Amino acid sequence: MTDIQKRLFALQDKGYQSGSVKLNPSVDPDTIIGVRIPALRNLAKELKDTEEATDFVAILPHAYFEEYQLHSFIIGYLKDFDRAIAEAERLLPYLNSWALTDSMRFKAFDRDPLRLLPYIESWLSSDHPYTIRYGILCLMNYFLDDRFDDRCPAMVAAVHNDEYYVMMMQAWYFATALAKQYEAILPYIENHRLDKWVHNKTIQKAVESYRITDEQKAYLKTLKIK
Repeated sequence: MTDIQKRLFALQDKGYQSGSVKLNPSVDPDTIIGVRIPALRNLAKELKDTEEATDFVAILPHAYFEEYQLHSFIIGYLKDFDRAIAEAERLLPYLNSWALTDSMRFKAFDRDPLRLLPYIESWLSSDHPYTIRYGILCLMNYFLDDRFDDRCPAMVAAVHNDEYYVMMMQAWYFATALAKQYEAILPYIENHRLDKWVHNKTIQKAVESYRITDEQKAYLKTLKIK
């Protein structure tokens, strides 16, 4: 067992482990140690910029789920965009859970999101579902407010993938987009531009949102595909 693995097991929370196993059905339960996110982030902060961290992220694949989380948190501190992209693209093919992609955030991307667009386009055409999910997540995080561009929802709508965690991410994206850019996004629903499951799940999630008005919710309900 490596020193980092020993440190992760020292942070193990058995109760949290059982919950994490249930929430991550795509992950081998024997690889889930059970370490809470705040503890992992604290360890990443402690390790960043050290030779130990450099050696740790240089080796893939990892044995444990939390090693992948720790890995993503460490490289998330990178400030240079090119290095961050290289590390992200190196790690993404190994990720096998929504919890791994959804907790991954890079300081370098926060500083210059526009440079991400060509990489996101490539990720959306991947045959790896969690790479696709991460690409959609980046579009949701960075391009639904002041950087909104009509090309972005079109990119998400063009994804046709029957993996549950991809379709759920598409629905989450479009429900959030309806809350933030209602007039621009509504035609995607009215004109049935999404796959049926994604279409109906988008409406469900939008109707559950406190950011959608009652009038908008009532109209969206009439657009459900039976």
